[in-house]
Amino acid sequence: MKAAVLYGKEDVRIEDVPERLLQGGEVRIMIQAALTCGTDLKVFRRGYHAKMIVPPAVFGHELAGTISESAAEGWRVGDRVVAANSAPCSTCAYCQSGQENLCDDLLFLNGAYAESIVVPARIVEKNLLRLKPATHFRDAALVEPLGCVVKGVEDAKLTAGQNVLIIGTGPIGLMFVALASHIGCHVMAAGRGERRLKVARQLGAEIVEANDLKNAPDVVIEAVGKPETWEAAVNVVRKGGVVNLFGGCPSGTTATLDTGRLHYSSITLLSSFHHTPRTIRRALDLIESGVIRANDFVDGECALSAMPDLFREMVKGNRAVKTFVRVRE
Repeated sequence: MKAAVLYGKEDVRIEDVPERLLQGGEVRIMIQAALTCGTDLKVFRRGYHAKMIVPPAVFGHELAGTISESAAEGWRVGDRVVAANSAPCSTCAYCQSGQENLCDDLLFLNGAYAESIVVPARIVEKNLLRLKPATHFRDAALVEPLGCVVKGVEDAKLTAGQNVLIIGTGPIGLMFVALASHIGCHVMAAGRGERRLKVARQLGAEIVEANDLKNAPDVVIEAVGKPETWEAAVNVVRKGGVVNLFGGCPSGTTATLDTGRLHYSSITLLSSFHHTPRTIRRALDLIESGVIRANDFVDGECALSAMPDLFREMVKGNRAVKTFVRVRE
């Protein structure tokens, strides 16, 4: 099969990769939709991800498709499915306490930029979901990032009527805008790129400058992943407000926070990481009910053969929100 293989820093090659035999409990998915992701861009730039992928390895993790071969009970050829990119062990202390996103043995899955993918038995058991007949594959492929955003929304306890500032208008920031608007919050968004700001407006956000707000927000979601925007998020939230430092900063970086402001303004800081089987299922519910649609987030398309060029363009500042990758040409 054709696949995009990551070899190292900014080194992705399109190759013929042999399909391996299935083991018990596994399924093979013929991929119908694969989407680009900011995490994949970070991995491309660094050449690896300590937890998710060690090169050389087939690349990508947002996908949906049909089962073409099954060695798992209850799953048949032709089933329309979406797979999350990980599954917890269910036995470690974190899993037992309901924090599956922090699992000591989180099993990751990569290989979306390919004609097919083998889903390990644990992910089949815990995070392989059936799609309704009318669900489009492009929509379903949003499940993984949306599952992370659902967790961030729940951690921040967003409720109707709150003033919520989203810093960052990439795919994750825009999903936060969509969900906060759906809940009934007054949503403000601060970001760059007219293309992305236009989408934020369409999803219900008022466009603002984070450092020039008329009223301090109740909740601030940082969805950029830079120390300076972590600091800005803490500086603009109201007294007694909540800040979710959602964006992951580069390894080794630090942020300086005003301890007096944190303490005497009683500001709550939290960070949301990854997803859980429950938030993955909630994400699919939101997609299949029409709250989240690919048309609002997927604004580019490319062939699998063009993947290396696409990621080089993304490094230079391609402002597409998400790109649909045609894995078969």
